Amino acid sequence: MHENITRLRAEIEAYDISTAEQLDQFRLAYTGRKGQLADLFDQLKSVPQDERRAVGQELNQLKQLALARFTQRQEELESAANNAPADPFFDYTLPTVPQALGTRHPLSLVREEMVRIFGRIGFNVAEGPEIEDDWHNFTALNFPDNHPARDMQDTFFVTRDPANPTSDFLLRTHTSTVQVRVMENQPPPIRSIMPGRVFRNEAISARAHMMFHQVEGIFIDEGVSFADLKQTVYYFVQEMFGADIQIRFRPSFFPFTEPSAEIDITCLICKGAGCNICKQSGWVEIGGCGMVDPNVLTQCGIDAERYTGYAWGMGIERIAMLKYQIKDLRLFTENDLRFLRQFEGVG
Repeated sequence: MHENITRLRAEIEAYDISTAEQLDQFRLAYTGRKGQLADLFDQLKSVPQDERRAVGQELNQLKQLALARFTQRQEELESAANNAPADPFFDYTLPTVPQALGTRHPLSLVREEMVRIFGRIGFNVAEGPEIEDDWHNFTALNFPDNHPARDMQDTFFVTRDPANPTSDFLLRTHTSTVQVRVMENQPPPIRSIMPGRVFRNEAISARAHMMFHQVEGIFIDEGVSFADLKQTVYYFVQEMFGADIQIRFRPSFFPFTEPSAEIDITCLICKGAGCNICKQSGWVEIGGCGMVDPNVLTQCGIDAERYTGYAWGMGIERIAMLKYQIKDLRLFTENDLRFLRQFEGVG
């Protein structure tokens, strides 16, 4: 054992450590957990009891020598690297490489603006899950069992039992699901908007997509009327598009509102002359609205005799297309930098 310690001490003192690679080899050979020092410490248990103390002291001294040499050379090599002379062939007067900054997506810009507009008249933001159950997506909103929207051609079902539709789970088809959750958990007055992503099993085209974004809203209190709804819509359209935009309400049907209406505004792309976006009509639908059906209020635990309310829903993509004069819905999801860079500095 003494001979091995003497031999190893001589090797450690004579080892050439001129580069970082040699320093790492030194560590592996001597100070590492599988190095020669570790082997000698393992052999210590075979040394006679009366010699073990002296041999252990020699091994500790050898270990300290190896660690000291490793630390010293490591510091010297790092110092030499930091003080290395500058590259004589590099021109330090060259300008730096510019760092290109990203931009916010146009859908994010429009969503944030819509939140700000409605926030100025007292609406807060509510959110909910994208995977929903049948109750929140259909039943609580007055969708009967045989309603076409329950069919597989419109809805992405996660789990489905044709014999028991109430047990279905699906990707939400509208953010009205969040309206139900708010009404279930918050007593009136309620004044909230629900921005979020929704999914429908539709063919992708210039005017439709299987994944898109909505902002829905709901206001429930005593004495709320359709006139209040119209004034809210007028305010939003004028704040978003300008005071000279024309608005019209067309009678419609939604299971969860009565009466119901579609909201149309002048097509900003063709200025009312007719184009592929407005189907040559000069008008573009931006959403649906109506008074919350008393059955919906009752199913959510709200006294329909005391409270009334209105609700609406708008597609963020549709609003963005009109605001930024975009003619193809697919541009929002293609990640074409030529398209996205047009929004640098917007917002």
